[in-house]
Amino acid sequence: MRKVLVSISVAAAVLFTALPASANVASLDQLLKQVKQDRISERKLNKEREQEFLDERADKLSLLKKAKRAQAAEEARQVKLQKQFNANELALVEKETELENAKGTLGEMFGVVRQAAGDTVGRISTSIVSAQYKGRGELLSKLAEAKELPTLKELEDLWFALQTEMTESGKVVKFNAEVVELEGGSTEQTVTRVGTFNLLGEDKYLLFGSDTATVQPLGRQPDGYIVGAVSTFNQATAGFEPLYIDPSQGLILGLQTAKATITERYHQGGLVGYIITGVLALGFLIAIERFITLGLIGAKIRRQLKNTDAPNEGNPLGRILKVYQENKASDTENLELKLDEAVLRETPRIERGVAIIKILAAIAPLLGLLGTVTGMIKTFESITLFGTGDPKVMAGSISMALVTTAQGLIAALPLILVHSLVAARSKSIVQVLDEQSAGIVAAHAEQEKA
Repeated sequence: MRKVLVSISVAAAVLFTALPASANVASLDQLLKQVKQDRISERKLNKEREQEFLDERADKLSLLKKAKRAQAAEEARQVKLQKQFNANELALVEKETELENAKGTLGEMFGVVRQAAGDTVGRISTSIVSAQYKGRGELLSKLAEAKELPTLKELEDLWFALQTEMTESGKVVKFNAEVVELEGGSTEQTVTRVGTFNLLGEDKYLLFGSDTATVQPLGRQPDGYIVGAVSTFNQATAGFEPLYIDPSQGLILGLQTAKATITERYHQGGLVGYIITGVLALGFLIAIERFITLGLIGAKIRRQLKNTDAPNEGNPLGRILKVYQENKASDTENLELKLDEAVLRETPRIERGVAIIKILAAIAPLLGLLGTVTGMIKTFESITLFGTGDPKVMAGSISMALVTTAQGLIAALPLILVHSLVAARSKSIVQVLDEQSAGIVAAHAEQEKA
């Protein structure tokens, strides 16, 4: 403030030096008066501020005293509650002692009930009988975890649950249940329960999910002859009907869901398996074409044998007879050479494709061996990357190795068989041509001698 006044005074002095002398005197008086007034106002303001600070200090001191009184009260309350807590602890121990003395032999019975409920709850909650009588597991779980003595009704319910399980384990009954379909949704069906072993639908096996307390179809049904007995068993009204049951109470049937089907095993062969399938299919196609062609040729030759005087060029024997008729005037040696040439010309047409089938039969097991080697290489790669801790990691590669080996052998065996059949059929036709050719030469030689 003082610096401001000095600056104002200096500015005023500079300003006034430029004014006339009389005007300067009047302005200086006014400035002096103003400075005095400002000094009085500033002093008054400072006093007001000082009074406000004193007032606030008194309020803060009052709040501090109030907080100290509250702290003291809470500390006193803490001491009081601690004493009460200690007294309650002692009282609780005394009451527990009194309770144990009052229970007497009931305490032992309570332990037996709790143990029986705990041992049975797992068995009953997973039993297929619970699909018909629901809610039994909840009561047993409550008794197994109870801290107080069971009531008479709870004891009766426990006995009823145990007796129900024993009684129903020897019955074959039908009841209506909601079956959750694998494709989604649910339907109300008549379900047949065979003791505690299996649940049967109309024509398939069912499973009871203990977690969801629902009945659902088995994800993958057993073989057809096993499932086929289900519908016959359901339709029976008297007498005895054979039925395949799971003595492990669904455990073995549950493993069916993890069992690979034939289609899945086929695809485990991978690319090598597909190539082996292609080789097998190609071999069969060639064999079928050869069977049909050789069959037609054999039929034509048999018809030609019945009429050798009128050769037909539509079959190999007819073409050979045509060569004979065209060279009847030749000597025996030249005729034999002509006929041998004709037979040799027909032989490749008859034996066409036979060698290919033989090659395919030899390639198939070699491809299986290739798949085996490839699968083992992948197995060792898995061992290198993931170790041997998890056999499932290596299972895929080992499956590929074994499946391709089996596929190669499965393809080779029928190809060898069809090759033998086709080769025998073609050989028999060539043999007929050779016989007819030799007969013609022999007859011609006899004619020359005559």
